[in-house]
Amino acid sequence: MSGQRVMIVAGEASGDLHGGNLVREMQALSPGFSFAGVGGKKMEAAGVKLVANVADMAVVGLTEVICKLGVVLKVMHGLKAAMKNEPPALLILIDYPDFNLPLAKTARKRGIKVLYYISPQVWAWRKSRIEAIRRTVDKMVVILPFEEAFYRGAGVDVTFVGHPLLDEVKTRFPRREALGRFGLNDETVTIALLPGSRKSEVERLLPEMLEACRLIAGMISPVQFVLPLASTLPFSFVQDIIQRFPVRVKVVGEDIYDAISLADAAIVASGTATLETALLGVPMVVIYKISGLSYAIGKRFIKVDYISLVNLIAGRAVVPELIQHDANPARIAAEVKELIVNKKVKQGMRKAFTALRGKLGAPGAAQRTAQIACGMLKEG
Repeated sequence: MSGQRVMIVAGEASGDLHGGNLVREMQALSPGFSFAGVGGKKMEAAGVKLVANVADMAVVGLTEVICKLGVVLKVMHGLKAAMKNEPPALLILIDYPDFNLPLAKTARKRGIKVLYYISPQVWAWRKSRIEAIRRTVDKMVVILPFEEAFYRGAGVDVTFVGHPLLDEVKTRFPRREALGRFGLNDETVTIALLPGSRKSEVERLLPEMLEACRLIAGMISPVQFVLPLASTLPFSFVQDIIQRFPVRVKVVGEDIYDAISLADAAIVASGTATLETALLGVPMVVIYKISGLSYAIGKRFIKVDYISLVNLIAGRAVVPELIQHDANPARIAAEVKELIVNKKVKQGMRKAFTALRGKLGAPGAAQRTAQIACGMLKEG
């Protein structure tokens, strides 16, 4: 197997994280693989030669795709050309279905094996894609407990490996040391802001969060705000937005799980961060807002009761979700205040988070996925 080429493609910050861990586990099992594809800092650090960066690829909402369509199509063309000129032994795809499923189709035509790690949310919308997956994906590896039965029922070769965040979401420092590192006061109520990992969603959500912070400061005193920065976002980009508001926010670029863990409550953009926050036991309000057109289109096709991973996995409304027009400063501030002053609500949420952890399987998802990938390479 040594020396075999592997193409790996992730389109978002969470995919970069999981892709980096997977690459390291594969190299540990069988050193000498050559990796190239689309990812970010974590995949690059693991040894992946990047042909494009997730920071240039990640978008949210249907209409937002148009702005980056030229870049996305150029990258796709380059990857398809690479599959023709220097076919990899294995193509590993991580989520990002609108980009990755066409790549899977091209790989199947060229006889390249396809491993899909972290399922597209076909169970939520556009279920017609399940047929494309069945035809073009050799192995589907899922990380949410209900996905295995869904794919198996559709005739897809699937394995549930547990959620990779179980290995990743850990604090490094004792509470007192973490407070000192971030310049936070232990006697002050702390609110964490997690506005997302894509520039487009941060531009849309962070101003709403900051205005909510201004209102919260008038309701709760003393209070402090901390923003753990996603690896895909430049510090200056976020700081430029913060400076437009009369609120002091500590932006943290490292040890972000320690920063989140210090919070009494969090305001979180819907996405992987909701699950990270839950695993750290921090009560939260989830918000989600996209363009009006994207929302109108999505509402017709998305068939789930909840938008946050926490509520989807729990199967009930564990955390409040403020969607579109409800994701306004007054509503956000009111929900945060409830989390701070209502001990019963806070305790109930934390109890639900403990139960949630039990549904996510056992640690070691990246290692189990690496074993599957190496097995596919050995067979080839």
